[in-house]
Amino acid sequence: MPQTAQVHVETHAVKERSPFVNAIREFWKSYRKNKPALFGTSIILVFILLAIFANFIAPQGINDQNIGNKLQAPSAAHWFGTDDFGRDIFSRILFGARLSLRVGFLSVIGSIVVGTLLGILAGYFGKVLDVIISRLFDILLAFPSILLSIAIVAILGPSLNNALVAIAIVNVPVFGRLVRSRVLTVKEEEYVVAARSIGMGDMRIIFHHILPNSIAPIIVQGTLNIATAILDAAGLGFLGMGAEAPLPEWGKMLSDSREYIQNAPWTVLFPGLAIVLVVVGFNLIGDGLRDALDPRMKN
Repeated sequence: MPQTAQVHVETHAVKERSPFVNAIREFWKSYRKNKPALFGTSIILVFILLAIFANFIAPQGINDQNIGNKLQAPSAAHWFGTDDFGRDIFSRILFGARLSLRVGFLSVIGSIVVGTLLGILAGYFGKVLDVIISRLFDILLAFPSILLSIAIVAILGPSLNNALVAIAIVNVPVFGRLVRSRVLTVKEEEYVVAARSIGMGDMRIIFHHILPNSIAPIIVQGTLNIATAILDAAGLGFLGMGAEAPLPEWGKMLSDSREYIQNAPWTVLFPGLAIVLVVVGFNLIGDGLRDALDPRMKN
């Protein structure tokens, strides 16, 4: 290839990439100005790293018992103390981060996939399909989320995976209604009408125009819902409807330690603190993403 032609191709490639690169740069420029969002990001990154390297960081296994050391206060040997079986609470919280983050991410991903699909079908094609899907969302939203989660887990059976499925189902209407409202707005835009007038197919319009212009609110809502999902999983675990012993799920740890809250408060303090930090972290990230991705929030 001649050098002039090669330079032309490379220049063309840079031009093709520039809108995306510029969008990323604009997003990061706005996001990094939000100090609370950066703080929340730091919290979540720390917990993710702790979960990934838990095998190397944890001083003991999650089920290593020593009855002689039960309910020991925090010390150099046991940073967060021990529980009623003499298990190291710090180690269990590290491994519990894997469970809580897995439930949060996977349940929200499932909700986004199903909710987005139903929302697009309802908003884009409308008519009878819209009525059926919208009424389904209304029925699911008529129940308090924790009660509906309990009912689903009661049907499926108590386990962490079933709790994950229940939380995903409960959050489907949140994303479905969000996407539906966005689709109803975007499909009336001039560029979508023009694409339809030149014969562009429905699937191409959805994937090339509708979905890309609906990503930002989905990302923001998804980040916020991860915090909600982790809280719901902890609530189900506390009620005995989620993770089963001896899994070190944070809500289950709170449930198992509630009778020792006066004699050994550290058994409740540290799992509860872990839940609070992760939930606050995701909420701060969600607020930062909303401010960075929503043009109405920019000066």
